[in-house]
Amino acid sequence: MHRALYRKWRPLTFDDVRGQEHITSILKYETQNAKFSHAYLFCGSRGTGKTTCAKLLARAVNCLSPRDGNPCGECAACRGILDGAETDVIEMDAASNNGVENIRDIRDEVVYTPSSLRYRVYIVDEVHMLSGSAFNALLKTLEEPPAHVIFILATTELHKLPATIISRCQRFDFRRITVPVIVDRLTEIAAAEGIPLERDAAIRIARIAQGGMRDAVSLLELCSGGDRTVTEDLVREVTGGSSREQLIRTLTAIADRDCPALFAVVDEVVTSSRDIAVFWQDLIAFYRDILVMLSTPDAARYLDLTAAETEQLAAVAARFDRETVLAHTRHLEQALYTMQRSGAIKRMCAELALIRLCDPRLDISADALIARVADLERRLAMLASGAAPITAAAASAAPAQPTAQPIAQPAVSAEPAPQPAPAQAAPAQPQPAADLHGLSVWPEVIEQLRGRDAALCSFLQHARAAQRADGTVIVRLPNPFVLTMVDRPTNRELLLSAIAAQADVPPTGLQFELAPSGSAVPDDDIFTALEG
Repeated sequence: MHRALYRKWRPLTFDDVRGQEHITSILKYETQNAKFSHAYLFCGSRGTGKTTCAKLLARAVNCLSPRDGNPCGECAACRGILDGAETDVIEMDAASNNGVENIRDIRDEVVYTPSSLRYRVYIVDEVHMLSGSAFNALLKTLEEPPAHVIFILATTELHKLPATIISRCQRFDFRRITVPVIVDRLTEIAAAEGIPLERDAAIRIARIAQGGMRDAVSLLELCSGGDRTVTEDLVREVTGGSSREQLIRTLTAIADRDCPALFAVVDEVVTSSRDIAVFWQDLIAFYRDILVMLSTPDAARYLDLTAAETEQLAAVAARFDRETVLAHTRHLEQALYTMQRSGAIKRMCAELALIRLCDPRLDISADALIARVADLERRLAMLASGAAPITAAAASAAPAQPTAQPIAQPAVSAEPAPQPAPAQAAPAQPQPAADLHGLSVWPEVIEQLRGRDAALCSFLQHARAAQRADGTVIVRLPNPFVLTMVDRPTNRELLLSAIAAQADVPPTGLQFELAPSGSAVPDDDIFTALEG
């Protein structure tokens, strides 16, 4: 009879459990020293090893010759438990046995000594499903069970357990397993089973599993049917997920306010027989990655992306600000909720939502208004720094001006009226070449920044750099928008630190300036171009 891969590859020792070393190390210590608790509580999301560790612990407490804290798997007790022949290890599903009478049966049984093992072990899965009266019946037995009884409770919803139950157990919190750990395990299983598995496909499976090893192994088995090589495209086809290129096209169309392109994306999802709700969830997750990119200089730490994917994300993120991303995300979440309602037409919900994202004037929510105000502030800062007037296409995002009577102009006074302070200091004028020498280590500086702040690195792709005789570094930028995104205190600190690590002459200061044309940086002998 065929056995599912997740059952066939279930760990047989604590050392085989992946990603939960903070738990297995304690259980191994207790086994080595025979210091077991009377009650354990294993909590965490699905597929992270709760039931596996419960079964391992049931074998460990009864093993006749444990090895380095692990059950030997060879003695009569271990073999009997593995074969399911031992009646002293009782597994109970609280989802279907949640009544008070089920707990009373346990309470009546615990007084009897085990028939063949050292301990009688009760494994209660999904214990949060017990009724209130069942918890009350369990309470006294759980607090002071006979010396030969051990309880192991497992739950995915700790908050539903009474505090009186939690306080009587030794609690272990199982973490979501990281993508690299899942990828390594999938690669190991695929090699042993003769399944051709590409690494990109393994990464895709690990991300979809969201920290659950069981889900990842089950998905690997599903994709491997038909003796096909498991590729990323195959995983996407089986799961109905969206390609990263499709998500980038969607975000680019939103930024460009290209409605026809958005209708084409939705049509592509529908005609491919994929669930629009799944595509929508992928889109929300992509917005989350953009928000991370815009909010922290250490974005790579929180994103399970390759270097190439990080650069792609940085390029897309450069076209949005945080206020807009938050407004869009809220709108996408509301649309997803509407899609999941009975009778909702998902395609129409998706198209209407995307059109609203293209034209902020169609959305009067508070988040959308905040995003529009932030966009106006950014445009004013660009004008104050000497940017060209806003084009008609860009001006479509701004609210329409009312056709009111013209405002009367004040009389001209003898003295000039005081000018308001600009929103941002005007950029420095291009420096004369006589005082500068080329910064030849500029490519190395950018490469060092790539791993620390991918967003800043993307903005500096077409910048040039030179250094004065006094050590001041001049960075020449192509346009006012890049200037507003780069000229920030945190960016200055990162850039100065990277230059100091590479340059022969320590930098004494940092100054940004615009190219003479205001739209492109000319190639010359002084400023060093960053290639590729």
